Amino acid sequence: MTDRPLAGASWRTDLFDVPAYLDAVGVQPAEPGLELLEAVHRAHVHTFCFANVDVLFGAHPGVAPDAVQDQLVRRRRGGYCFEHSQLFAAALEWLGFAVRRSMGRVHAMTGTRTHMTVMVDLDGSRWLCDPGFGFSVTGPILLQDGATRDEGDREFRIRRVDDDGSAMWALERGGQVQHYIDELTVHPADVRTGHFVTSREPGSTFRHRLTVMRHLPDAHVTITETARTVRRPGEETAHTQLSVAEVVTAVSDLGVDLDAGERARLRDIVEQLRAGRVE
Repeated sequence: MTDRPLAGASWRTDLFDVPAYLDAVGVQPAEPGLELLEAVHRAHVHTFCFANVDVLFGAHPGVAPDAVQDQLVRRRRGGYCFEHSQLFAAALEWLGFAVRRSMGRVHAMTGTRTHMTVMVDLDGSRWLCDPGFGFSVTGPILLQDGATRDEGDREFRIRRVDDDGSAMWALERGGQVQHYIDELTVHPADVRTGHFVTSREPGSTFRHRLTVMRHLPDAHVTITETARTVRRPGEETAHTQLSVAEVVTAVSDLGVDLDAGERARLRDIVEQLRAGRVE
């Protein structure tokens, strides 16, 4: 498995095993519509982790479709936006949805285009889906200025903004911008470039911090190299400091499948991260 299948114009969605994906998330095929889109989005973010473990291992398999299928569905290793959004988009297309892949900039319009989302056209409206951001919407949000989505204690809002004459969309959580998305055509090479920056650029946060997140039925959980953060609607956010061993156990408990050797390796990396020794 290599990145080569994404070198051309095709997204090579034929390399995804969509029935296996739907079985993993527990969704049955149905008529394309907002109800099914909501179900697939929610099931995806409750099934698969956002995780950068393999980036820290220096052994990320790449973002070719067959590698993504293996990484998320078969091996249950988690991933970030380039894996999540590709798999999600391929599944939606298989189900009959009209899909547009999109790229954006995290937190600031001056950043690199290193976030990938999915837009879906339904009955004359366009919906933003964000399955690969870690702590974002759990379902589609209307891509319209001022549109909101209520997620319990969190409100997400879409805001149209101007970037030196180019229109962009800001996704806000609680009034804070999460990312800026444009509607330019995205080609596979853009995903390869974004993944290269995110996984190999020396300054990338994913090379210097452990980040594992998942939506659970009653909470959202984040694991870093030092702590667990649990957010439950109606409750104060709970931060718990963890030992190195507890971090590794928490990562596995959240759904990242690690063998004994990988658990030992992650312990070493967590110790280095806590000591500030990872380059």
